[in-house]
Order: sequence, then C-alpha cells, then structure tokens
Amino acid sequence: MSAPTAPTEDRAPDALGQGTKKSRGHQSRPPAPPLSAIARRRSLTGWAFIVPAAAIIVLVNFWPMIQALFLSLKTGRGTRLHWAEPLWLNYQRLFQDENFRLTLGTTFLYLIIQVPIMLGIAMVLANLLNAPWLRFKGFWRTAIFLPCAVGLVSYSLVFRQIFATDGLANDLLMQFGILDDPVNWLGQTGTARMVIILGLLWRWTGYNMIFFLAALQNIDRSTLEAARVDGAGGFKTFWYVTMPQLKPIILLCAILSTNGTLQMFDESFNLTAGGPGNTTMSVSHYLYNVSFRNSPNFGYAAAISYAILIIVAILAAIQMKVGDKRD
Repeated sequence: MSAPTAPTEDRAPDALGQGTKKSRGHQSRPPAPPLSAIARRRSLTGWAFIVPAAAIIVLVNFWPMIQALFLSLKTGRGTRLHWAEPLWLNYQRLFQDENFRLTLGTTFLYLIIQVPIMLGIAMVLANLLNAPWLRFKGFWRTAIFLPCAVGLVSYSLVFRQIFATDGLANDLLMQFGILDDPVNWLGQTGTARMVIILGLLWRWTGYNMIFFLAALQNIDRSTLEAARVDGAGGFKTFWYVTMPQLKPIILLCAILSTNGTLQMFDESFNLTAGGPGNTTMSVSHYLYNVSFRNSPNFGYAAAISYAILIIVAILAAIQMKVGDKRD
C-alpha cells in the first residue's frame, strides 16, 4: 500500500524563469508601497494645505514690511520720492526731531504708569471673581469685561464728554464740594494725560482680568491645600504658591499691554487730539500726522514705524529674558 502523497503546489514562473510557490486557493497581492513613498505623499499633502496660507501671510504681512523698509530709505513729499543721501537720512532725523522725542516720551509715560496699575487691578479682580464665596459671578465677570466690547472711538468720545468743562466729572465734583470752579481737564497737560490713562485703565483692565482668571482656574488645587496644611496664610499662599504658577500668563499680559500702549492711537486722537501743544500725543498719532496731515512725508513716516517696531521688539525681548526663567 503506497504512502499518501503531499499536496502539490503550483509554481508560477517569475521574470527570471524560476518558479515561485503559490499556495492553492490564494491569489497574489500587489506589493505594498515603500514607507518612503507613503511619507513623501503625506508630506506633499501637508504642504498643499500650508503653502496657500503661508503665501497669503507673506503677501499680506511680510511683503508690506519689506516695502516699508525700502520706503524708509527714501525722501521727498507726496509720491515724488527718491533715494535719500545718505540712505539712513530719515533715521538720523529721528534723533533731531523734537516732536518725535516728545511723543515718544509721552508714550513711555503712559506705559510706565498705566501698565503696572492695570495689571495689578486685573490681578485683584481676578482673585475676587475666583473666590468660591462670591455670588453672581457671571454678572460681575460680564460687567468688568464689557468695556472691551465697546468701540475705541465710542468710548473715547464718551470720556471726552464726561471730562468736558461742563461735563459729568465737574458737575459731580462741584456738587460734593470738592471743586469750587470747573476744571478744564482736557486743556491742561497733566489732567489731559490723566484722562487718557483713566480711559486706558477702563478699557483694558477687564481684558487682562480674563487672562488671569483663566490661569487661576487652571491652578492645581492640591498645591493650595498643601500650603494651607503647612500653615501658610492667604497672602503667603498667593505670593509663594499662586504667583509662581501665574508667571507665564503675567508675562504674556505684560508683553501684550506694552505693545498695545506703544502703538496707542485712538485715545490720543479722539480724546485730546494730541493737545495741548502735542503734550498728550502718542508716537503712533504723530506717525499718522506725518503720513496724512499737512504735507505727507511717507519716507520719514516709514522710518518712525520701524523705530516703533524696534522699540517693541527690544522691550518684548527684555521682558522675555527677565520673566521667563525656563531652561
């Protein structure tokens, strides 16, 4: 009796004439593409999404910046511009322009006074609104943040009416016997600057408060409980436990507030029109006047804009160096 034979296997000839085994009942599958081809296909798909957006950003943002740099190296009036001799003539003029130095100093005065006060008030308000015992939190948060939703021109005009000679501020102060005669708030340098600072505080404190409030709600509660167990009071817990965890958001708000103040325009333009005697004018307001008032000088205006850009970049770098302690 013969032994059973093993099942036969079909052999399909390959390109070299040699047979390759093909199991009975199964069809051959096409070979999978190499991993390099898959990665290349995915990379091309990603670039297909990125390139249009990047092209728009370059066209809308960076190309005008390059054109402004070339423009800052030209001189002339209106559209009759030619290359300056020397090329840095407009930048050299910045150091000799008394109005530029005056407006830059005024802007830094707003920055030094307003930004620390605003961030301090925003931090206090955020802690109060984060307190578990506070009732009607939604109402208070909305009320404090609401000024941010008001148009810049609208609120400037409202403040201008409040602090007019016959405005609400004088009426209330005279009614309570604090003043005997109305004060020309917007006609004096000191009081006009104070009004602008008050307007900035009213407009932007709630904006920063929202950042601080969001950061406070993301703090790990176990760290606060551990501090209380160790006997730390409310102030020590806030200073040594809460504040270190808020440093990144404090740094962000400081940079945003600094950049916004250095580029401030609406308050100076709508509240005081830069007066009296340009003493309340911001540097961005002066840039507007050089560009579009009297005899336009676009080359010098472009140089002023680049000076603002350089100052903003330097201050942001300093704040990042001082505030960010990460390795």
